[in-house]
Amino acid sequence: MPVRPLALTCLVLALVACKPSAPADSAATTDTSATPTASAVAATAAALAPLAAPMEAVKASMDTFLDARSFHATMVMEGAKGMTTEMDFVAPDRYRLQMPVGTQVIIGDTMHMQVDGRTMKVPLPAGTISQWRDPLKIQENKDSLSVESQGSDTIDGKPATKYLVRNMLPAGSTSAPDQPGVTEFTYWVGDDDLPLQLQHSGESQGKPYTMTIRYTRFNDPGIVIDAPK
Repeated sequence: MPVRPLALTCLVLALVACKPSAPADSAATTDTSATPTASAVAATAAALAPLAAPMEAVKASMDTFLDARSFHATMVMEGAKGMTTEMDFVAPDRYRLQMPVGTQVIIGDTMHMQVDGRTMKVPLPAGTISQWRDPLKIQENKDSLSVESQGSDTIDGKPATKYLVRNMLPAGSTSAPDQPGVTEFTYWVGDDDLPLQLQHSGESQGKPYTMTIRYTRFNDPGIVIDAPK
């Protein structure tokens, strides 16, 4: 999880430095089991040290996510537009989407669309697929985001910290053309700062939906994406 404050390091060093030492002539009679070891002191200090603020933790996670060389994601839409999409990513700009309509490969701003056994190249507007790389849009919305810690949880048996991320959308934005609005995500971060799951609920055409993205296989060299021939 996020780096602990520098004060923790200073505290550990101070505690270790202040550890009492037994006089040489009484070493044979001193009960050393009562004297804490350096590792025990460090472990105690780490357990008592506060975690980074929720906003800092989420930003650190997104930075780590953006540095990933590859990953696999499963997106499940429930409700208005129920469907499941599997996606692979290989840096810097290769994506493979396995959708109900078929498998689509995106390299840069070109989609290699497969329809009825044929493949055609379709240009995409820049940034069309960027939501997969920066789902919380940390940099774009840094002035309107708020983050709340929701404690510990597990995803697929892996320990995680759960956060509620709110984005206050200004009036005139694409998602709120007439009035301000709030978009909420629930975000699970693993011990390695990488995301494990992202969940968002909303409405589409007046019907509720829930989108859940599960992330796995980070930096897996076995993920290879080539343009279809």
